[in-house]
Amino acid sequence: MTNSHPARTADQTRPAPRGPHRPHVIGLDLSLTSTGIAGTDWACAARPGTRRGHERMTWLLATIAGFMTQEPDLVVVEGPAYAQGRQAGHHELGGLWWLATHDLWRRGIPYAVANPHHRTIYATGRANPAQHLPRAERARAAKGMVRNAVISRYGIDCEGPGRYDQADAAILAAMGLDWLGHPTAPVPETHRRALETMNWPDPAP
Repeated sequence: MTNSHPARTADQTRPAPRGPHRPHVIGLDLSLTSTGIAGTDWACAARPGTRRGHERMTWLLATIAGFMTQEPDLVVVEGPAYAQGRQAGHHELGGLWWLATHDLWRRGIPYAVANPHHRTIYATGRANPAQHLPRAERARAAKGMVRNAVISRYGIDCEGPGRYDQADAAILAAMGLDWLGHPTAPVPETHRRALETMNWPDPAP
């Protein structure tokens, strides 16, 4: 887990700023091998190691639940990437997504879903920021660009094997804070347009 600073706001549906109190927002980038979890000025990766099947699912859900004990005002979860539907573990990952979001619903914690393009646009200003590179290099380069944005904009040092998952979760948390009217760093409108096409909780938390 690492520490530092935090993001910005948009869209007609966003709630008005709520004074000096900064809302408690969590970003969740769900993965079977390295789930990114982040808040205002920190990010970490939950890595289940050699656990598999039900044991892995139980461990991941318990780890995520441990970050929900302080009742976040909002959780922003990355949605499934349907274009990658044939990836290994897709069926199990879908189960993790539904179980994690169901637990949020059961606890009464509002959550919003951001697709991968929302996250990348908010971080870099473009849905496919590495389009100029050869196809085989684009995905990893885009991940690096998101991570660089988190480090330079929010001062969160995403390091180690789960660094890209940490960065993705940090961007999701920043998007939620921005939408709630509590941005933690200036973000250009070209980036903030990502907030306008997301489905946010109604009513706002």
